[in-house]
Amino acid sequence: MAKINIMINGLPGNVAKKMTGFAINDDRFNVVPVSLTGQEIEEKTITIDQTIFELVRPDTRDDKIDTIKTQFSSFIAIDYTHPAAVNSNALFYTQNHIPFVMGTTGGDREQLEQVVKNSSTPAVIAPNMAKQIVGFQAMMEYAANTFPGLFKGYTLEVKESHQNGKADTSGTAKAMVTYFNKLGSDFDANDIQMIRDPEIQEKVWKIPKKYLTGHGWHTYTLKASDGSALFEFKHNINGRDIYVNGTFDAVLFLKEKLGQPDNSQKLYTMIDVLNKD
Repeated sequence: MAKINIMINGLPGNVAKKMTGFAINDDRFNVVPVSLTGQEIEEKTITIDQTIFELVRPDTRDDKIDTIKTQFSSFIAIDYTHPAAVNSNALFYTQNHIPFVMGTTGGDREQLEQVVKNSSTPAVIAPNMAKQIVGFQAMMEYAANTFPGLFKGYTLEVKESHQNGKADTSGTAKAMVTYFNKLGSDFDANDIQMIRDPEIQEKVWKIPKKYLTGHGWHTYTLKASDGSALFEFKHNINGRDIYVNGTFDAVLFLKEKLGQPDNSQKLYTMIDVLNKD
């Protein structure tokens, strides 16, 4: 099978860097040596595993994209940039007919999805690229739709801990809140407790020190009003490997869809990727 050209955007960010390191050594992919980055990034290049990547800021990307498309006739973009860039990046991809996998959280998600639906450019968009967590979310969604009001009268507490460089509230936690609310809780997503202090993470949460710079720990606690019952759901992820694997599966899925020109669907989620398996 011919290698799939991919452009990983978000360097020199940690997730993009990790993904690039894996992709360079993956026989399925050919990594475009260019990465879209933020306007505030001063570096012009970054070297990963002996490969030099040019960093392209928003004020020059319109001029640069034609050169990239000349060198690589087709490629799939992987976006792990910044929440503030989500919607502008999606518009850039669709305007330039670049299929993409959006792993970045935040932004206006409704607008994001609508941009893809209104375009001719397919994309996989998900607040979480870890297939196992996505599967867990699907189970919770099934429960919410099948047993609405199951936890009526229970109070919900949601805590999520990520590295202190993560700017926004976890998209996964927000999605989980919608399921718990269907199950009967009355919880405002603005009340999600965001933990970003490394000292608290290590001493209180007991997160291993080597993962303080890259982790995602979530706890959802439901308590009966009289204190007689407690239910707790957790998913604790150390490192970023699980997101890399899920993202690559999304790329393979999208590549297959690109080979079906009669397919009118443009917007996909990780649930679609899971169902493919």
